[in-house]
Amino acid sequence: MPTPHATHTAMPAPTPAATTPRHVPLAEQTRDGLVESIHYGSLIAVGPDGETLLEAGEPDAAFYPRSSLKPLQAVAMVRAGLKLPGNLLALTAASHSGAAMHLDGAARILEMHGLDKSALENSTDLPYGTAEREEWLRAGGKPTQLAQNCSGKHASMAATCVINGWPVQGYLHPGHPLQVLVKDTITELTGEDAAAISTDGCGTPLFAHSLRGMARAYGRMAAADSAEAEGQVAHAMRTFPEMVAGEGRDVTAIMRTVPGLLAKDGFEGLQLIGLRNGTGVAIKISDGGDRARMPVTVRVLEELGLDGGQLAALASPPVLGGGHPVGVLRAANFLASN
Repeated sequence: MPTPHATHTAMPAPTPAATTPRHVPLAEQTRDGLVESIHYGSLIAVGPDGETLLEAGEPDAAFYPRSSLKPLQAVAMVRAGLKLPGNLLALTAASHSGAAMHLDGAARILEMHGLDKSALENSTDLPYGTAEREEWLRAGGKPTQLAQNCSGKHASMAATCVINGWPVQGYLHPGHPLQVLVKDTITELTGEDAAAISTDGCGTPLFAHSLRGMARAYGRMAAADSAEAEGQVAHAMRTFPEMVAGEGRDVTAIMRTVPGLLAKDGFEGLQLIGLRNGTGVAIKISDGGDRARMPVTVRVLEELGLDGGQLAALASPPVLGGGHPVGVLRAANFLASN
């Protein structure tokens, strides 16, 4: 069977701009009233008609959305004929913790399409979740492709190839028809061409877009009708939030807390949100740190009119001194200068 790049031309990689985005302070950690750490970044919220509802920093700068692209990649696969139970479709869009339900689910996707784990072309890793990783290591587990947090997406990519008669081997090549479809779908949903192309940690082609474009895509997905591929992916994620991340993960918790909210994180400090009314939110913490995502996200959702009280447990983790709270990690006043 010929490899896909024998008949398909690889996508050219645009040259990224060498400028540094004009990020602003988004979060700060205090200790007994003194600010000791500051996280910079950029963010935007757009309405269903694309209007800017609030912004900070430079939301039109290009960045790599990392794992927050997974729901958009899942939309492309559904459009290409992928049909899965809701929990497994949610896993397709997941950065899962590596619990048994996640690994069994990825294996099930492969089995449903006559494949096994040898079809996976993602990188190997230990389970992403802390508890799941510790349990895995205690049992003598080693890094595997199935345990890697993107295995649900990769299992579905291989399955989509089977459905369409495309070569499974080489499905990560940028010129493979699956990846061409993914790129075109992301371009459509974001409303903009990729500013640069790279490779994600798991090996998947990675496309650079703006926070504005990503917010637009999540708003569209969250408001989509269930008859559309976008709506099917969003419904699966909201119905099975434990499959999108895992127990103890903030993405799972926030979807459980706010009915109808669509959420996905991404490595390097990314948080994407979609609301049923078509509002989309995109946040990038510039230092790539994870801890600032939720305080900033909750502040943005409060500004958009959501009840901050129900999100309080996610908003401000305490800063401890001698085992007692002495400060807080909180959102900065990032809207004051905009």
